[in-house]
Amino acid sequence: MTQPPSNQPPGGFGAPQDPNQGGVPPVPPQMPAQPPQMPPTPPQAPGQPPAQPPQAPGQPPQAQPGYGYPQQAPQPGPYGYPQQPTQAAGPYGQQPGQPGPYGQQPGPYGQQPGAYGGYPGQTQPMYPAAPAPAGGSGGGPFKNRTALVAAIAAAAVVVAAVTTWAVVGKGDDEKPTVASPTTSSSSATTGPKPTESVDEGDGSGDGDKGGEDDLNAARQEGEAKVNFLTTNDVDLPRNGSEVFGPWIVGDTVVKAMYKGVSGYSLTDGAKKWTVDLPFKLCAAPAQPGANGIMVFGYEESAKDGAKCSMLQQIDLKSGKAGWKKAVPKPTGLFAFSDNTLAIGGNTVTAAGSSSAYGFSLTDGKQVFTGSTGDCKPYAYAGDATRLIAANQCRTADASKEQHTISEVDPNTGKAKWTYRLAATWEVDKVYSVNPLVVSAFQREQKKWSIVALNPNGSVRSQIQGGTKDKFAPRCGGGLVIFGRNLQGCTGVAASGDTFYMATDTGYGTSNEVVAFDLKTGKPKWRSKAPDEQSMTPLRMEGGEVLVYVAPKYDKGGAVATIAPAGGAPKILLKHPVSVSSIESGFFSAGYAYGNGTFVVAAGRVSASSDAEEKETKTMMGFSK
Repeated sequence: MTQPPSNQPPGGFGAPQDPNQGGVPPVPPQMPAQPPQMPPTPPQAPGQPPAQPPQAPGQPPQAQPGYGYPQQAPQPGPYGYPQQPTQAAGPYGQQPGQPGPYGQQPGPYGQQPGAYGGYPGQTQPMYPAAPAPAGGSGGGPFKNRTALVAAIAAAAVVVAAVTTWAVVGKGDDEKPTVASPTTSSSSATTGPKPTESVDEGDGSGDGDKGGEDDLNAARQEGEAKVNFLTTNDVDLPRNGSEVFGPWIVGDTVVKAMYKGVSGYSLTDGAKKWTVDLPFKLCAAPAQPGANGIMVFGYEESAKDGAKCSMLQQIDLKSGKAGWKKAVPKPTGLFAFSDNTLAIGGNTVTAAGSSSAYGFSLTDGKQVFTGSTGDCKPYAYAGDATRLIAANQCRTADASKEQHTISEVDPNTGKAKWTYRLAATWEVDKVYSVNPLVVSAFQREQKKWSIVALNPNGSVRSQIQGGTKDKFAPRCGGGLVIFGRNLQGCTGVAASGDTFYMATDTGYGTSNEVVAFDLKTGKPKWRSKAPDEQSMTPLRMEGGEVLVYVAPKYDKGGAVATIAPAGGAPKILLKHPVSVSSIESGFFSAGYAYGNGTFVVAAGRVSASSDAEEKETKTMMGFSK
């Protein structure tokens, strides 16, 4: 990592943080004309990929990286991700070719798809990367649109070339029990009842329908039960579909794909309800709001390039569809923006490069419009009480972007405070809303930093990653063309005075979860994954860190917690070794844990034929 991306008290990776230095006032002063002279470039940035691309949790050595692994080309403007490093002058007097005692390392997303996202976990760019403007910083929402639009045209050709991902290798002995697709009367809208083929794990997909204990036949003492294994029942377009979710609400697990949102029983995977949408899904918040209320974005028509401008509220507990409405159409130079969604308090936001709006989660009424002045929000992050906005500001020098981050009132959109980053630094991700932990990067200098902010927006600390560790938070961006999702990262968690981040050690070596003190930014303790496996923080659970331990070919996966004081992971669910090949085979996997049940779901479903499409395993559940 690097020095703090701000004119506020320095610290962070390698540069000791002075605990007596306060942060900035709620509205920071203007940036100085020249950055202050600082110590040499700090230690190694988290996220440097090894010589070989990092393996996804649970994947065998031959497998591609999983969900959201580092991307390789930045998106223009506020939509980019860190690039691979070059030796360039740093913001604090560092000279080209002299990276300092710790060296320059890439950001955490160095292997992610091309400039336009691609689907999470894809190792080759799905869309071609648009070049940065000459002499610029890569461009913000106000720059370099010609190159982007040209790249979109090329993308249409590449999309057609998406090929099959084999989610389960040949030779599996299990006879999975596939949940039968039933639909409850609580569904607001229901499509035709699909038929699902039984996948015996040998690739044929049509064999004996074994009993409910088939997946558990080889279960050993102490291992969790496999509740269900579902296969795809949706007729998908040629290039497949991204999957949103899973989310667990009560006794239901919900995921959304293509033109529908469906809820399944946590007990046996049977489909409980489906809400059909007229056009393709294109956006969803990271988590539902209060009482399981969610708002999904879908495209306004079936035309190629249709805008992600329609909103549909759904109660995930009952499957009942609520209000729906269109986001006001943007006008002007940047009217092609895609909207990304976030929920903060009782507000759902829809924001992109051209516009930002807040709507009541309850009735859909518009409650605010993002600022139209020199600084405007382009993305939001939120939780049950707070709403955080990432903003870009126009400056006199178009090559020096100015980004800020603000906490805003969810009911009015008005800023409570604003933190100003140094020129050319961009807000990348919000790892945690409360406490607030933000990832930022500098495009040209190829630098990455994580800063923690106090409730009033002043600097709390900068995370100091050290010189040896590599970190790789996994942040799948989905198929967002001109927009940015600030939330949705795995591999990080935060609570109170502590931030947790997993190291990246590659396949076959135990990684660690490192706990950082948010008061100082320094590491407090480490917890090592068991049995040469890899563990990933998912979120907090009862004051402890909830982690997923990925399976290996000879080890089952597991769900565990790590105590606030550290120590070895405490296993909550130990998944059967006998199904490890299935568990590790979900492409670009997403995870959810609730009501004593862990669910792993494919993050994208794609196949080369209709028969193969129906055999694709989509979701698996485990419990005591």
